[in-house]
Amino acid sequence: MTNTLHRYSDHYALERLPHPRPVENDYIVFAMATRGVNDDDLVEKYRTFLRLALRHNPVNIGDATKGGTLRPSHALNPLAHWRRPHRPDPEAVIRGIEGHTTVAAVFARYDDMAAFVEEVKDADLGVSINISAPFEAARRCCRTAGIAPHSVEYSLGFQGRVDRLPDRRILELATMCGHGMVSFNLVRKMVDWVKEGRRDPETATRYLARFCICGVFNTARATQLLDESRRAGV
Repeated sequence: MTNTLHRYSDHYALERLPHPRPVENDYIVFAMATRGVNDDDLVEKYRTFLRLALRHNPVNIGDATKGGTLRPSHALNPLAHWRRPHRPDPEAVIRGIEGHTTVAAVFARYDDMAAFVEEVKDADLGVSINISAPFEAARRCCRTAGIAPHSVEYSLGFQGRVDRLPDRRILELATMCGHGMVSFNLVRKMVDWVKEGRRDPETATRYLARFCICGVFNTARATQLLDESRRAGV
């Protein structure tokens, strides 16, 4: 299973469509091994997986124990906002893999994700591969690559007192961290700052992405959503 199934999207509410339009810029591919079963030479397998991903324009890669290409720092001072590095560092993710974890690559384009899956299939790393994407996109990718999916898991959405949840824009951004490490209040603050012109969408996205511990926060989609909020005033 994967916590990325809980990513929220509400495009149909914006467009007044009778059925939701599938998300077309958010595709995640995971690699994971079972302890004592297929974990021989695991660090090199995971590093190979991520190096293959870097050939196909991922917007983020991550190690579930250490984070993605943008990370918080343990040594900050009052000048941090002006001097801290803002460039994603995928090599730091690859170097930092030490053992049992889950690694992932996030793509904003279906073609990039599908090409990566085909290359992973040919590499035959011997670990489990999980595609987290709209169902039709995942099925089409597997069919093209000649892969028979082992199983399929669906998200049934949010249940219960949904009236207590934040608005749709906050949910769309916060749920891109399936572990809930990107807080609703921080997202709300970034949305407000972008609308007020205090930060641009790219900078606000970097602030949010640093808190996603497994590195599956889609920075391209977040920037787009923040920009849409700025232009629409919602």
